[in-house]
Parts: sequence; structure tokens; C-alpha cells
Amino acid sequence: MLLFALPFPVINPILFEIGPLAIRWYALAYIAGLIIGWALIRRTLADETLWLGAARPSVESVDDLLVYCALGVIVGGRLGNVLFYDPDFYFAHPFEILKLWEGGMAFHGGLVGAVVGVLLFAWRRRAPVWTTLDLVALVAPIGVFLGRIANFIRPELWGRPTDVPWAVIFPGSDGQPRHPSQIYEALLEGLAVFLVLHIAARLGALRRPGLTTGLFGASYGLARIFCEFFREPDPRLEDLGRGLTMGMALSAPLVIGGVCLLFWAWRRSGERR
Repeated sequence: MLLFALPFPVINPILFEIGPLAIRWYALAYIAGLIIGWALIRRTLADETLWLGAARPSVESVDDLLVYCALGVIVGGRLGNVLFYDPDFYFAHPFEILKLWEGGMAFHGGLVGAVVGVLLFAWRRRAPVWTTLDLVALVAPIGVFLGRIANFIRPELWGRPTDVPWAVIFPGSDGQPRHPSQIYEALLEGLAVFLVLHIAARLGALRRPGLTTGLFGASYGLARIFCEFFREPDPRLEDLGRGLTMGMALSAPLVIGGVCLLFWAWRRSGERR
């Protein structure tokens, strides 16, 4: 029996307003994730101990990479939300697709958009494709972490009912104590995956093109599937029945593809030696 629930911290989802312009935590999470990721990629490229002469994009080209990835994440994330979660509504109200300030971004769509952005960047700058993907994968958990914190502040994507001592009663919900699943996702999909990737990079993963990308896909996918057991699915848009959710269905290919890519990258780099 639940004796108490944690009060939800009252945080204004709008960070500040300048006239009609409102800067929201949700938008700030995307901006901060891109800028911090950009800075970390530059630092990673400049650290020769991680590469030992392996081919990689130039530090100067990372500015262009930021632009390609930013556009890919925004367009892909929005279209992913439209196509994966509520196509009937958006096809009936197409102008709603443009209202990015109201939220509604799908991680898996943003991931596809980022990959497309990387491919375009690599083609235009003649950069090694797998290594560029590895660099983006290395910093992607930063955006995931900040995005989930923004989901908590909003608040949205709350968890299933529970009696754990750290349960939270979210405003706008049915008043039941629920898992703070956004925090679980921030810690597992964001922080934990970030640490795994950076430990791997220190052990030489970046010298094996594709390995970091595969590790990200497998570790993020597993973390997301685990967290879906605590997250309340929208019964109309996300609940697939039999305990399955849309998040699980979209993450399973990431796990499979990530594991396959890990084996391919390891074997390919071994054949080169």
C-alpha cells in the first residue's frame, strides 16, 4: 500500500518569454543537445589517442555536420511523430504538422533524419561514412538525456501506476501515483548509454568504423524496451496489445541491427589487421 507520493515540482514549461516569443525547456533541450554534441565531437576529433591515425572528418567540417544533423533531427523527428503515432489526425489537419512549438517529436524518426543528414554530409565533404556515424552516435545520448528531462518538466510521457516510494502524481493525469518514467529513460537511454559508448571509445572503438554506431543501436534499443515496461502507452496511439508498445516495436530493429553491425565492424576491422 502506498503511504505517500512525491509532489511534482512546479516548473514552468516556458523558460522565458520575449514579447510573443516563448522559449520552452523542450526546445532548449534540443538546442543544448546539438551544441554540446557539436563541442564534444570537435574535442573527440582532436584527441589523437582515440584514433592513432585512423581516418576521420576534419575538425573544421564539424560545423557543417551540426547543420545537417540539426535539420535531420527536426524534420525526421516531426515526420516520425506524424507517421508512427497519429497519421490520421495529421493527414486530416496538415497545418498542425508545422506547429513544432506544441511538441510532438519521435526519437526514432529523429534518428532516421540524423542518419540521412550524416549521409548527405559525408557525400558532400567526402568524409568516411561509418566514422561520421560513430561520432554522431557517441554524442546522441546527450540529446536523449536532455529531451527526457524536458518531457518530465512538460510534463508528458509519464509512467504506469505504481506504489514505489518515489512515485509521482503528475498534473493533468488521473491523480494516481505513477513511475517517473521520463527520469528512468534519461538515466538509462541517456546517461548509461553515454557512459558505455565513451568507455568503448577509450578502449579503441572509434578505430573500428561502425562499432560505436552498432553499440549505440543495441544499447539504446535495449534500454528503451526496458523503460517501456514502466511508461504508460497512449491506448490509441502506442498500445499494440499483449503488453507490446510502439516504442518496443520501433526499438527491436535497433537492437537487431546494432548487434549485427557490432559483429560486422569487429570482423571487418580484424580482417584489416
